[in-house]
Amino acid sequence: MISKLILGTVQFGLNYGIANSEGKPDLNKVRAILRCAADHGIRILDTAAAYGDSETVIGTVFSEDSALKNHFQVVSKIPPLPQNVSPEEIQRFIENSVDASLRNLRIDQLYGILFHREEDAPKLPLLKELQKKGKVRLCGFSVDGFLPEDISEAEMIQVPGNVLDRRFIPFLRKKPKKLFVRSVYLQGLLMMPEEKIPSVLAGVIPYRRKLAALAEKNGMGPAELYMRYLLSFPEIDGVLTGVDNPEQLKYNLHMASGGPLDESLQQKIRDLIPELPELWIHPKLWPKKQ
Repeated sequence: MISKLILGTVQFGLNYGIANSEGKPDLNKVRAILRCAADHGIRILDTAAAYGDSETVIGTVFSEDSALKNHFQVVSKIPPLPQNVSPEEIQRFIENSVDASLRNLRIDQLYGILFHREEDAPKLPLLKELQKKGKVRLCGFSVDGFLPEDISEAEMIQVPGNVLDRRFIPFLRKKPKKLFVRSVYLQGLLMMPEEKIPSVLAGVIPYRRKLAALAEKNGMGPAELYMRYLLSFPEIDGVLTGVDNPEQLKYNLHMASGGPLDESLQQKIRDLIPELPELWIHPKLWPKKQ
């Protein structure tokens, strides 16, 4: 199960997550996180051009440690494509974005390149040119709000999903070559103290309490229940988890080592959680952090 973990790196470049109180980790801490991930068998890093200076930070560490550079495969994302421009300009935008990511990361090839929004999925054939040039191995897109009708061109798809957010379920039936799921803890909402949850999101509290009670009854903490729930789907090739420090990563590794939940516990989770309002499960709709 540890081999299914993917290290998300948005925290390396931005103050990310509703429950993040530490801010961006400094370069020494990033080095320690990457070393810990490599030492425990994590092979894939997830980043994006839009994640502040995350790519540059990773590239700095790679330039100092060739063993880490050779160990990891990197998935990055292309910013939203420009509108009302020629196909040639779109192609140039795509290639320039990928070239910039390769320079920042100080690598020669991306394991995966994704459009950062699903609205750009119809342009997937344009990414094939980058494969021919050896700049990327797999092409696809990241999903935030809806499932495009045709995903046949996608070799890799990243979707949100957790015990409260089941929008990833349709992708299990339309399995691409690689399916990655992010937001295990709903950007921290599932783990932050109840008194710090914004009032507009307070509706999740009763469900969190039910899940916490279920976890305790089964001899684990809530975080382990949330992690192992996603690891229970064999169709999911990777589960993204971002951390602020090596200790958090070690805790995630420990939880993942427990493996999938048994089917009866998975069913109890499904029975506890109905379809919830989109506001609660879609971070783009949340109030901005002050």
